[in-house]
Amino acid sequence: MRLKSSFLFLILFFLFFPFSTAQAANLLDVVINEIAWMGTEINYQDEWLELYNNAKSSINLEGWQLKAADDTPKINLRGIIPANSFYLLERTDDNALPGITADQIYSGVLGNKGENLKFYDNLGNLIDVVDCSSGWFGGDNRTKQTMERKNTKASGSDPANWKTSQNAGGTPKTKNSEGIEISLPSVTAITDNLATEPLSKTSLEPNQVTALADVVINEILPSPEGPDAEEEWIEVFNQNNFEVDLAGWKIEDVSGKITTYTFPSETKISPQGFLVLPRTETKITLNNDGDGVSLTSPAGNIIDQVNYEKAPQGKAYNRVNSNWTWSNNLTPGAANIVEKTEIRSLEDQSTSEARAKKELAAIGEQTPKSSKFLFVLLIALAIAIFSGIMILILKKKLKPKQVL
Repeated sequence: MRLKSSFLFLILFFLFFPFSTAQAANLLDVVINEIAWMGTEINYQDEWLELYNNAKSSINLEGWQLKAADDTPKINLRGIIPANSFYLLERTDDNALPGITADQIYSGVLGNKGENLKFYDNLGNLIDVVDCSSGWFGGDNRTKQTMERKNTKASGSDPANWKTSQNAGGTPKTKNSEGIEISLPSVTAITDNLATEPLSKTSLEPNQVTALADVVINEILPSPEGPDAEEEWIEVFNQNNFEVDLAGWKIEDVSGKITTYTFPSETKISPQGFLVLPRTETKITLNNDGDGVSLTSPAGNIIDQVNYEKAPQGKAYNRVNSNWTWSNNLTPGAANIVEKTEIRSLEDQSTSEARAKKELAAIGEQTPKSSKFLFVLLIALAIAIFSGIMILILKKKLKPKQVL
């Protein structure tokens, strides 16, 4: 009898818990999508934030953290956010938005003059940053219009990627509105001012530095043929036609024991120039079994980031336009050299990825009906098995004893 009960428990467990939720570890998998830093028309204390899941699968937010630079607010997240869906955080209680249920309640006030919000996954990886430490990019405290993100797959610290909501109260747990465009200085006007003066963090506002200083991570060597501690290096490249002052900028790895290197004062990179950073100087360890490198401005804005999986020994990871590939040619301090076969492999990879995305999208369109049918089938099967076992148990109990 005990054996039958254990068998029944195992059957029910695997039937009702057949799927697990995915853990995100990539930049912008889940992002801050809308911020009501000004509260609502009913109460200015009714602040709320909205998250959005860019991934194609559900993500368990247990262990994730969203916090401001001053730790107010500091939110330890929990629960599940479904694929391509919203997650609502309301301050203090669930009364901020009548008729809309919050996914989580938090405490802590958002400052009206701005906040630097950072979003980490359960492994401590930085997933999204909205650096409004110099002032919110959108929203109106008088009319209670919220600050809405335009593109969930673009930087959250780019002021051009935000707008003020079309109407008061914004769009909690729904698609963002067309919004009201935020007036920003034109790139041309700012560039004209640079004609006689090199770009520096003191001559422009932090957000303008971010917009114009097109400095990127260009090549990395995680697994050299010699000792890792002596021969690893990271290379950055200035794609601008003007000099960039990197003083105060930071570069760090993104996995395992994270090490941050801050560029010292007077660090400059020439127009179309390269800067090689050896591990002996930065102390940054690039893990051979997978890691990444992130480049941030003095204001904390992520300028560029690259992640890689297992690193082949003796090969450098090279930027090729907007893609990356491993190459036998190591070119620290010079333009990348990639063989035709490596480019062809990269093109094949891009084609395969595009095909896979198309197939996933097609499967995604069919999934709702299939999932619903499968769920109903599993429920019916579980009920049938349970009923059968119960009948056998009852028959055994009700069977008349033989009289000797």
